[in-house]
Amino acid sequence: MRRLPLLLTLFCRPGFADNCDRLPNPSVTLKLHEEPISLDTRTSIRTLTLLGPLPMRPEKHVLGLTRGTATVRFETRIASYVDPTGQWECASPHITVSYGFSPMTVYVAREFPEGSCAYREIYQHEMRHVRAYQTHLKHIEQGLADTLNERFASAGPWRGPRGQASARLQQELEARWAPYVKREINKVDAAQALIDTPEEYARVAGSCGGEIRKITR
Repeated sequence: MRRLPLLLTLFCRPGFADNCDRLPNPSVTLKLHEEPISLDTRTSIRTLTLLGPLPMRPEKHVLGLTRGTATVRFETRIASYVDPTGQWECASPHITVSYGFSPMTVYVAREFPEGSCAYREIYQHEMRHVRAYQTHLKHIEQGLADTLNERFASAGPWRGPRGQASARLQQELEARWAPYVKREINKVDAAQALIDTPEEYARVAGSCGGEIRKITR
C-alpha cells in the first residue's frame, strides 16, 4: 500500500532536528476488542430467514444465526516539540487501534426451547461461526500491524507547521484507515461460507430424530 505524506512541509532549522530526535519514536499498538456474546432466543424462524444470507430457496429456513458488526476505534497521544520561533513542531504519534466485532449476537430460533436436542445442535453450529470470527480477528492482526506501522511509525517523528499534526492525523485515521480495517475484518465472510455447506445444513436438519424437520415442515 502506497504511503502518503502526512505533513507536507519540512523544516530544516539548525538544531531543530536534534531536538526532534529526542522525542520517542512513533508507535502503533493493536488491541482486540472483546465483549460478551449476546444470545437471542426470542426471534422466530421466519424473521431469522429474512435476516439471513440471501437468496434463500423457499423450502430453506434459517434456524440459527450469528451476526457481528465490524468495529474499529483509534486512541491517539502525540508527544511534540515546538521550535523557538513557535512556527514549527515535531510530533510523535502513539496510536492504539481497538478492533473487533461489536455487538456479536448468536440467535437460536424461538421454536427450539433451550435444553432440547434441536436447540443444542443449532447452538453448537452457531458457535462454530463464533470461533471463525475469533480466529479471523487473530489471523489479520499481524497484517494490520505491519500496514499501520509502515504508515505511521517507520520514519521517526514528523516535522511540519505547528498545530497541524493532530488534526491531520485524526482526519486520515477516520477517512482512510477506519474503512480499511473494517474491510479486513469483513473478509471473515469467506470463512463463514465454508461452515454453511449444503452437507452441514442437511446434517443439522436431520439431527435429533427428525425433531427439526417436524418443526420446519
